Formats: sequence, structure tokens, C-alpha cells
Amino acid sequence: MYEAVHARPDGESTVARMALTAAEQGYEGVVVRNHGDAPAHYDPESAAEASGIDVVDAVEVRAEDRSRASSFVERHRERRTLVCVHGGALNRLAVEDERVDVLAHPMRDGDVNHVLARAAADNGVRLEFDFSRVLRADGGERVRAIAGLRKLRELVEKYDTPYVVSADARSHLHLRAPRELVAVGELCGFAPEQVREGGREWGRLAARNRERRSDSFIEPGVRRGRYEETD
Repeated sequence: MYEAVHARPDGESTVARMALTAAEQGYEGVVVRNHGDAPAHYDPESAAEASGIDVVDAVEVRAEDRSRASSFVERHRERRTLVCVHGGALNRLAVEDERVDVLAHPMRDGDVNHVLARAAADNGVRLEFDFSRVLRADGGERVRAIAGLRKLRELVEKYDTPYVVSADARSHLHLRAPRELVAVGELCGFAPEQVREGGREWGRLAARNRERRSDSFIEPGVRRGRYEETD
């Protein structure tokens, strides 16, 4: 499984600390998805070598309007392995844009209905199940978070929408072992394997996008051979 995190300055801990803690808890990789206006300064290869797990460079786009958001997605698509969009007001834009990999925490400041779930499925945009408020909130906020995740799970299952799972850690102290995420998922009606699949999906997305960015990639299922010439 992979975990997706916000590192310093978007969070409290460095990328190195996040990666080391994730490795200790049994993760295969971390996705560093700082917001575009608070980038982390690090070398993914060095962080991966030090921690022994994969470190994926990503971004979470947020903007005041759809036009700026679309422009940011286009700019980051060429630079980052994974492109996420901050959920809420941008939910519709994200699920209708096939350049987007993940719609992050869509239920936190917004909502998802059958139209958005179907659009996400059509365009291959993963919806994120953000467990952070279940793990770190209490009272009514936690109850509402569980209800929102249950609703989202029903839509994802009905329309076969791709998804990812995360604790949305902003500190290495927020990281939870995979078994703890499985337990949270069960509160929201998930089977344990569904939660694990949501964690693995981050890694599959990263591998797919890295292949697409490689010099040998032509189209899905076709790679340039050693004698292939380019213009």
C-alpha cells in the first residue's frame, strides 16, 4: 500500500521523516501531494534511497476558479508524476478532466452525486476516500465524515468508479499503519481488501504515469523498440 501526505511547508514534517515513518509502518511508498502554492523541496530519488520505499512527486491543485484550476492542471501535468485536485468547489471540473489522476477529499467541502461519480468513471479520475476526519476528529464532525464516506462508497460501487484511500497525513504522527486504515474502512462499510486496493492504487497510478512519461512510450500497450526512429 501507498499513503498520500502533505509535507513541510504544507504540513508539519519533512518528506524524509514522512517516508521513514511510512516505511516503518509497512508502506511500499508515499505520495507527496503538497498544494501547488506550498511545494516541498526535496529529491524523490534521495528520499526513496534513504527510506527504502518509493517516493512519488505529486501536487494537489487548488484555485479560486475553474479557469485557473484548469491552467494549473495543464502546467503540472508535464512536471509531476501525479496530479490531484483539491475537492469541493472544483469537484465537477476534476471529474470531467482526464488529465486529473485523483479528486482529493471530495466530501470534505463539497459533495458527490451520481453524475459526478459516473463522470469520474468515464474519465478515469480516482475519487479519494479521505479517512483523516474519522481518525482525527470527534463528535458530530466525525459522524458526518463517516456518513459522507458511506455515501461515497455506495456511489463508487454502483458506477464502478476508480478510487484511492488515504489518511491525508500532514505530520508523520498522523500516519497510520495499513491495518488501522482497514479498521476505519470497515466503519464506512468497506471490506478489508477494498481498503487495501485503494492504498495500492496510488502505486499503480504512479507506475502508469512514469511509463507514459518515459521516452519509449508510444501509447498504452505499445512501446518504442530499439530500432524505432522518431522525427
